[in-house]
Amino acid sequence: MRAYVFPGQGAQFIGMGKDLYDRSSLAREMFQTANSILGFSITDIMFAGTDEELKQTKVTQPAIFLHSTILATVMGDSFRPDMVAGHSLGELSALVANKTLSFNDGLILVSKRALAMQKACEKTPSTMAAIIGSDDETIEDVCASIKEIVVPANYNCPGQIVISGSNEGIDKAIELLKEKGVKRAIKLSVGGAFHSPLMEPARIELEAAINSTEFKKPLCPIFQNVNAQPSVDPEIIKLNLVEQLTSPVRWTQSVINMISGGANYFVEVGPGTVLQGLIKKVNREAVTESATF
Repeated sequence: MRAYVFPGQGAQFIGMGKDLYDRSSLAREMFQTANSILGFSITDIMFAGTDEELKQTKVTQPAIFLHSTILATVMGDSFRPDMVAGHSLGELSALVANKTLSFNDGLILVSKRALAMQKACEKTPSTMAAIIGSDDETIEDVCASIKEIVVPANYNCPGQIVISGSNEGIDKAIELLKEKGVKRAIKLSVGGAFHSPLMEPARIELEAAINSTEFKKPLCPIFQNVNAQPSVDPEIIKLNLVEQLTSPVRWTQSVINMISGGANYFVEVGPGTVLQGLIKKVNREAVTESATF
């Protein structure tokens, strides 16, 4: 069975999507529609902008979404998922690819999500850090022991968790984890504390947008970040998508559950190969590749 997976923030690079634009009239049409919906030429930034321009959350999230969803569309009949999943932002790409959301509605939600998250980041100085070479329980215990807001945000693969919280909370967590012998703790260059309680203002804003958007019954199950479980019920998908902003991304468990559900072939749809690397660390026998058309 084929599982198609969709990357999140951090996979972007200058030039992304240019090959799609040059080779496919359908891709060109979709990119031009996106420029109109967003109210600025995101294609100019994606194809030939600067790293600084592309790193802005309001640009990064739609850019990755566009690369993923347009690639899935131009693949045509060769895009045949038995199940899908997306890492953080990638969950919205997956929901367009499996026909839960229309392309236009998905892009509007991604844009609103990015702007809401940007606003929440500006409210409280906050950040994230990758913790490498520790078990989940140690990280969870350290986070729980700190008075500041700091929580596990991404369970990426065994031995790699990203934590999220206030600047002070992250600093304290890194200090305590190093005392416990953690191999590496690296602060990330991000705008704020994604997938933490500090995203609550964004969650409220996104909930209103999601509730006013039509979600259809998908072509195949989506394994969602919040609970790592498959769903085909549009109402459950909506609820999980809202909760995702303040809850951890359970990617390790999602991959395990997809394999248990029959997945033996993973195709990454979008920029980069980050998810393929994580999937291999969850199960070295997994077969992975990048989507092409």
